[in-house]
Amino acid sequence: MSNMTRRGVLKGATALGAMIAAPTVLRAQAAYPSQPINVVVPFDTGGYNDRLARALAPYLQDALGQPLIIVNRGGAGALLGHTYFMQQPDDGYTIICTSAAPFLPLNVLTQNASFDVSDFHMINTPSRDYTMMTTANGTGITSVQEVIDRLKEDAGSLSIGIQPASADLVNLMLFADAHGIDRAGLRLVTYSGGGPTRNATAGAVVDVGMVGGQGFLRLADQVTPLMVFDSGPRDGWEAPAVVDVSGADAQFVAGSQRGWGVHASLLASHPDRYEVIASAIESVSKDPAVIAALQEQDLATDWHGPEASNRSIRQTFEVMSRHVDLLQGS
Repeated sequence: MSNMTRRGVLKGATALGAMIAAPTVLRAQAAYPSQPINVVVPFDTGGYNDRLARALAPYLQDALGQPLIIVNRGGAGALLGHTYFMQQPDDGYTIICTSAAPFLPLNVLTQNASFDVSDFHMINTPSRDYTMMTTANGTGITSVQEVIDRLKEDAGSLSIGIQPASADLVNLMLFADAHGIDRAGLRLVTYSGGGPTRNATAGAVVDVGMVGGQGFLRLADQVTPLMVFDSGPRDGWEAPAVVDVSGADAQFVAGSQRGWGVHASLLASHPDRYEVIASAIESVSKDPAVIAALQEQDLATDWHGPEASNRSIRQTFEVMSRHVDLLQGS
């Protein structure tokens, strides 16, 4: 009886020890993050998203307590990087820094993507670009009205630098329709990206450029802004907004909406981890020291939050869906 009692006590002590230890083990397993976090950038190095990811990473990893590893997966208009991101587990150890618009809509509408826009959840899109109609200093073009008048008289009278299958192209065509300009007669010079388009514009290789305005900030002394495709002034450019030129009901597509996102499924699979990521991004985005550091690099940290960020991307997708013929080049 004594031996049985002793064995029973030992078993009970072992079970009790396991019960006491279990919460510690579970807490260790549940601690997040407990390993480095990958940041997928679906573009090559040097672009806005890459610079934004690398500039914010030191502050964000301090907030999260783990290193951030930048993973560039450029190609096919962000399709390769977006696909790669969706193939990663939705466990909070892979986040993304991308131009959610217009590239997610373009992937879905024109490239037969294996994902949908709703599969991505943007926590914040601090950089909200806009198409800007621009000309190089010295071309003699001084106003958007001059562009309208010349194109109405002869749609091919000005060369226009632009990216094919882009939000900029949609905006150009909507602008042409609003002012009775012959779409088919426009003389377009196409470039593979925003950088080459800006360089051609600033270098007067083309008469007018139609491309994201924020990328021109570093070239501000070389160009004359003519119009911004937004509902009001942007970034201090002395140029009217499209609503002031084409009317309050002018149609236009928002430019690149760049920022930080996660798998949409993360909100259900690991809501606690999502809250950790979202809180960290919000805190660093509002930190005055971070804001100052990124502003020195012409990078945005504006906090819009998940609701406004995702709503804007959905609206962009809806507008682009109505003009899919332009995006497909037909």
